[in-house]
Amino acid sequence: MILGNFAAWNMQNILIRVIVATILGGVIGLDRGMKHRGAGTKTITVVCLGATLVMLTEQYIQINFAGLANMTRMAAQVISGVGFIGVGTIIISKHRVRGLTTAATLWASACVGLAVGIGFIEGGILITVMMLLSLHILPYVERFATRHSRYCNVFIDLEKSRHLHTVIQDLKEAGISIDSIDMGRPDYEEGISVHLVLYMKKAMEQTEIYDILMKSDKVISVDFL
Repeated sequence: MILGNFAAWNMQNILIRVIVATILGGVIGLDRGMKHRGAGTKTITVVCLGATLVMLTEQYIQINFAGLANMTRMAAQVISGVGFIGVGTIIISKHRVRGLTTAATLWASACVGLAVGIGFIEGGILITVMMLLSLHILPYVERFATRHSRYCNVFIDLEKSRHLHTVIQDLKEAGISIDSIDMGRPDYEEGISVHLVLYMKKAMEQTEIYDILMKSDKVISVDFL
């Protein structure tokens, strides 16, 4: 063990595990809270502590009631059960799904709590550090990749479905091919909402694509993902 043996069952190690779980859960939650996400410091800290208690209880049962011990049963219930909490943070708006990262963070913080609860503190700390690095660095990587990507996600609302053919023709004339189309109904009658994944043969700005799509007076709105 790099930091020492925290798996031994004694009051000192129990206290260390609980404190570490509180700190790691608080750090993850603080990061999400500063961004005004659905689950902040209190929620994630409580989830992490709850998971820690589950593993402490597992070890307690193993030590004191060896015949009843099953070190994976309760942990498995936590991993699946936290998923239901995460679902409550997911919000589906008109064109976007929000809260997936928060739901994943809740689930991962529970796993951190399980690791710390059983005494694998090094693993809990390492995963917390990597989670924070991922949450802060990957958005920049994603934005960089998106800016240099030839693919573009766009949502358009049309007055009627038959006008989609005109839009497709305008895109093809501009050298833009359609990778996929997904159609749905908007909030008004007879109209149609279309999700297009476009592929540009040459680099283009969103404003250029917007102008091409708005050439038709039958296009009501354009929204980029």
